[in-house]
Amino acid sequence: MNDENENEQTVITGHVKWFDPSKGFGFVVADNGGPDILLHANVLRNFGQSSVADQVRIEIVVQETDRGIQTTEILSIEPAVGIEGQDDGGFELIDDLDAGDLEPARVKWFDKAKGFGFANVFGSNADVFIHVEVLRRSGLADLQPGEAICIRVSDGERGSMATHVLSWDASFEDD
Repeated sequence: MNDENENEQTVITGHVKWFDPSKGFGFVVADNGGPDILLHANVLRNFGQSSVADQVRIEIVVQETDRGIQTTEILSIEPAVGIEGQDDGGFELIDDLDAGDLEPARVKWFDKAKGFGFANVFGSNADVFIHVEVLRRSGLADLQPGEAICIRVSDGERGSMATHVLSWDASFEDD
């Protein structure tokens, strides 16, 4: 590979093959085929997220390096809706239209293995339940304690629950 091509960047659309926040990377598959594209956690953090769900649609800027094709910037992530093959564990999702406005919140804790966690809306000590399926539907795969997010909250049978979760930065994109 020559140095001339190394600085050339291209916009690609595709889907996230997998991303592991604990490893700090994952891969994207381009719609037009080709080799897997590295997605590093730093690029994801620059977009304002700490995780991304498998199979979500993504638009990225890529650059070929001596190690292969790598993502240099994320332009957009389209949350997945009804990804085939995902089991919601019998959890009933609440229609987002029945929930309130987006509210700023901070993650109290989230355990991906258990499939749930809690956040607190700023100015309130009340816990808001977050189910992993709501994260997937919102295009996220995991949350970190202390992470700033925006959530849409509805009252469920067992109390307040998130019906939509956005990374803090992504919540300002539509303004």
